[in-house]
Amino acid sequence: QVPLVESGGGSVRAGESLNLSCDASGLSDNSFWGGRLGWFRQSPGRERKAVASIFDAGTPYPTYADSVKGRFTISKSNSKKTVTLPMNSLRLDGTAMYFCAHSSRHWAQLQEDKYRTWGQGGQVTVYS
Repeated sequence: QVPLVESGGGSVRAGESLNLSCDASGLSDNSFWGGRLGWFRQSPGRERKAVASIFDAGTPYPTYADSVKGRFTISKSNSKKTVTLPMNSLRLDGTAMYFCAHSSRHWAQLQEDKYRTWGQGGQVTVYS
């Protein structure tokens, strides 16, 4: 079973919203509960960058890249084993492949090298 599966990508006009979801049912319960789940994105020709991450074993501890603060919200459902990323006020620079990732280190926040399990990604295109 694939550990992480993204869904919800698509094409939207700048200023509109899109919701990404990551199905993490392929992770063990301990991994999901005790680890950190993050979203990263990679635009064409650019390096992959962190967008947001969350550790939630009862109390949520989200972290956001400055570029998305106030517009994106990450949340985790421990019962459904999903992580969602509603994205509001999307900008043209939001066009990218978005990846869901897991780190066993709950303190990893936006440190990409601490994430060892990755989804295959979902495309988001923002047009003017």
